[in-house]
Amino acid sequence: MDRIYTKEIKIGNITIGNYHPIAIQSMTNTDTRDIIATINQINRLSDLGCDIIRVAVPDEEAAKALKQIKANTNIPLVADIHFNYKLAILSIENGADKIRINPGNIGGKQRVGEIIKAAKEHKIPIRIGVNSGSLNETILLKYMGKIPEALVESASEYIGMFNDFDFDDIVISLKSSDVVTTIESYRMFSKKFSYPLHLGVTESGTLLSGTIKSAIGIGTLLSEGIGDTIRVSLTADPSEEVKIATQILRSLNLLQKGIEIISCPTCGRCDIDIVSLAEELEKRLPSTSKHIKVAVMGCAVNGPGEAKDADIGIAGGHKSAIFIKKGKIIGKISEDKIVETLLEEIDNLIEED
Repeated sequence: MDRIYTKEIKIGNITIGNYHPIAIQSMTNTDTRDIIATINQINRLSDLGCDIIRVAVPDEEAAKALKQIKANTNIPLVADIHFNYKLAILSIENGADKIRINPGNIGGKQRVGEIIKAAKEHKIPIRIGVNSGSLNETILLKYMGKIPEALVESASEYIGMFNDFDFDDIVISLKSSDVVTTIESYRMFSKKFSYPLHLGVTESGTLLSGTIKSAIGIGTLLSEGIGDTIRVSLTADPSEEVKIATQILRSLNLLQKGIEIISCPTCGRCDIDIVSLAEELEKRLPSTSKHIKVAVMGCAVNGPGEAKDADIGIAGGHKSAIFIKKGKIIGKISEDKIVETLLEEIDNLIEED
């Protein structure tokens, strides 16, 4: 698919826009003032494939904690700021690689200008986060409930404000909890501006409903070439956000790293427990930058064909499975040896040059 060009922006050691790979983001749910817990969670998310991490900064202690957190993590650190412009400045001074603000709740243009001044001095970008739930009444009344138009105009006004301060290192998000509104807002914005876009359906819900809404919203936009970085917002452990974001990118051929499992939906022909096998394998997969495709198939209908297209795979038989590597049948393994055999072969593939 053809991606829409956007301005290149550097966030720490990650670059987005200008056709760079789409970056996966998440947000910690630890208390940022608990430095050890926050460091541990960030590193765990990084190991899962998170490229950029955001942390809440509710007070001065949290802002000052960023310095130690940044020193013990390897992915760009974004400070999430609301209401208090001084916390944004303090976060920048303590090493934040990017600031996320909604200019409408910072307290006026002058205070936004103070944040921009600090960002310019430290050469970091700012994400303007526009949400449907925090639009001002003037814009809402103007558009009479046409939220996509209202979101785009709000973002446009903020961009103008930033440009007045001669600042253009901007990332934009236009989020709603409604999937259709989210999609239309980003479509509309991308026709008018070339700033890099952070995609997400805000407050999308629990693991099941949030996954579905995010996959439809984010996936639709990505399939149209829109988007430079994504966050799947869930009422769940942040690790689930990263896993689902990874699968969204992988399903659109926008991510070529990590281990991809192909498994069948099961049916009455299965003589092995594919569900348990696939779940156990997924839990125990090692982290790797290589793209390795693993097929876990239940029977001989589609199994051998799918497994031959994978790097390694199995196709189930009666309490056993044939093992296939690089398109060739290697042998037969008993059901109780399937997971260990696949994990051993995955380790071998990771170690290969």
